Formats: sequence, structure tokens, C-alpha cells
Amino acid sequence: MEKEMVKITSCDVTDCSYNKHNACHTLAITVGGPTDVCPSCDTYLPGSQKGGIMDVQGGIGACKVENCGFNQSLECTAPSVKVGAHESHPDCFTYQPR
Repeated sequence: MEKEMVKITSCDVTDCSYNKHNACHTLAITVGGPTDVCPSCDTYLPGSQKGGIMDVQGGIGACKVENCGFNQSLECTAPSVKVGAHESHPDCFTYQPR
């Protein structure tokens, strides 16, 4: 079975090296964090040097947040994902608790 990766439709974390023009340009991010409570972007890389691939719209490679309603077998099933700043780190704003 082939499944398409869920895409990141916007990212407001402009100090991330993969963010160009409020879009994520890495192949995939991992959503997780040190706890199951905060759906942070584990791929976040702060810095002024920009990386990634301009023609790529980032996707969700894995989700480690077990209590998210969109998490099925560590895969994201949301229609799309928005990432934004929460305190001092980026979070998945599409997160919905079970």
C-alpha cells in the first residue's frame, strides 16, 4: 500500500534553517518532543544558514506524540499540518488530543 506523506502547509518559525517564506523545505520532519504533551518539531534547526530544497514542500515523516488523534502507528493522518512558534520552540498546531 502506498500512502502519500502529510504535507506541512505553513510554518511560522522563520528562524529555522529549513524555513523559507513561511514554508518548510526539508523532505520530512519528526513531530515529538521530550514528553507526550508537547507536539514539537524535532527537526527544528535554528540558524541563519538556510538549507533544504526550495522545490520541496515539507512533510511529516514520523509522529511520536502518542496521544494525538491524528497519530496512527506513529504516522500522521491529518489532512495537512501547520507548524508555529510556542514559547521558545516550534509546535505542530494541527495537534488534537485523543
